Amino acid sequence: MKKVYLSLVTLIVFVLASCGKMGELSPEYFKTNPEVLEAVGGKVPVTITATFPEKYMKKKAVVEVIPVLKWNGGEAVAASKTFQGEKVEGNNTEVGYKAGGTYTMNAVFDYVPEMAKSELYLRFNAKVGKKNVKIPEVKIADGVISTSELLSEALQNANTATGEDKYQRIHQAKKEAQIKFLIQQANIRASELKSEGIKEFNEQVKDVDADKKGKAMKNIEISAYASPDGGFELNDKLADKRKENTVSYLNKELKKAEIETNVDAGYTAQDWEGFRELVAASNIQDKEQILNVLSMYDDPEQREAAIKNISSVYKTLADEILPELRRARLTLNYELIGRSDEEIMDAFKNDPSVLTVEELLYAATLTDNAAEKEAIYSKTTQLFPNDYRAYNNLGELAYAKADYDTADKYFAKAASIKDAPEVNMNRGLVALVNGDKESAQVYFGKASGAKELNESLGNLSIMTGEYDKAVNQLGDAKTNSAALAQILQKDYTKAKNTLDNVENPDATTSYLKAVLGARTNNETMVISNLKDAIAKDASYAKHAATDMEFAKYFNNSEFQALVK
Repeated sequence: MKKVYLSLVTLIVFVLASCGKMGELSPEYFKTNPEVLEAVGGKVPVTITATFPEKYMKKKAVVEVIPVLKWNGGEAVAASKTFQGEKVEGNNTEVGYKAGGTYTMNAVFDYVPEMAKSELYLRFNAKVGKKNVKIPEVKIADGVISTSELLSEALQNANTATGEDKYQRIHQAKKEAQIKFLIQQANIRASELKSEGIKEFNEQVKDVDADKKGKAMKNIEISAYASPDGGFELNDKLADKRKENTVSYLNKELKKAEIETNVDAGYTAQDWEGFRELVAASNIQDKEQILNVLSMYDDPEQREAAIKNISSVYKTLADEILPELRRARLTLNYELIGRSDEEIMDAFKNDPSVLTVEELLYAATLTDNAAEKEAIYSKTTQLFPNDYRAYNNLGELAYAKADYDTADKYFAKAASIKDAPEVNMNRGLVALVNGDKESAQVYFGKASGAKELNESLGNLSIMTGEYDKAVNQLGDAKTNSAALAQILQKDYTKAKNTLDNVENPDATTSYLKAVLGARTNNETMVISNLKDAIAKDASYAKHAATDMEFAKYFNNSEFQALVK
């Protein structure tokens, strides 16, 4: 079968009898592009070309050519085109009597399923002068290849967008405390050890160590510092000594509490970074000038000298900023450990109310059983009615069962709680299934951020007949609709790979493989996959019986046995 891009509608050759009357037309005078009509974007476009031989068009003739697509029980009429002889006054396309010529006309029909097995005719209204001339209708093509209309079936295994959980079993946590030192001293004062910060720190260390199930200690870090004043050599020794004294204190506390953990210690001789942060956060006079000094000089001695020269603020720095930098910081690093997968599932079975919404949504990911997922999401909507995700995910389950009305109700409920990207994307898919391109575009326009959006836009491009665009948008998706786009684009190798890797192959997967077999002249592939498609969904037998993809198999005994 010769495939041509659908655009124009009909070839016309008017054969005039030697007696001066308009002659009967023969199909061989007409060519259509494509040879077999095909549905594209919900339309059936065609180009018809007619050649007027020399001395065929009477000089006073007017002929209206009307494309008509006929099927059993109905017909569709496209816009007509009128031709006139060279002695007729009018604005129609003129055809010379002696020269004749070749002319084209375009026709477009709105696709309806009944067109799947149809025939394209040309109907004529002709006059020569004032006399009506009868020209019989002529069949010029067959139609309609409607493979693009399989999109609604292919969409059943499209990837919908899930309202994902944010459950993390392990969270990183920490507890900090500080020990302050007097200027140029490294001994730890008793008053510091009695401070609330140190008391709380020690208690947290004991709590983490005792809770072997819910918490896990990683280590304790000690960072000791000296303020930037006083010179590097002095401060280096001072910060090191503060570190050693703090480590000694902490080890004694750990030993007393019988706690074993790693203690990682270090020190900073001159805490210029801490100084910068405290100055930037303060309201002291000329703080911008001080910050400029820090940016201008890298050498610590130059910095200190320049800052001391700002006499108006140095006393404030000495009283308010520098004392805060003479310290040792203790950091307890530990993990908060949530329920395991088994514990979450046990809790759901025994008392779901103890679980958080994140744990419940996560629980649904622990099973591949659709009924179990539905039970978990339903319970989640009861316990957390103001969270849109469970409603959205119930909609996904209904969508997967092709229960699109129920799916859309769930998606609408989810949208009433939050107009989330994944909800809009899913509503767009339902709109596509229902053939509503305009609504789909609106929903997809509000779905930015949904991971599957490009794939959904690819499905929309299939519906609008933009197959190259669809293939690019669908990317490496292994779905029926991705394979459909590749078939329509005529990339049969890629389409086969996609169909062979569909995660949950269904009747449509097999039917598309049969179409692929027909297009690649593989009879075995046609029959075996058509048989499988019909076994999974009996309605495909009736569909195949009139599907022009299988026109050359209509008289095949194996094919007939399958579709009868």
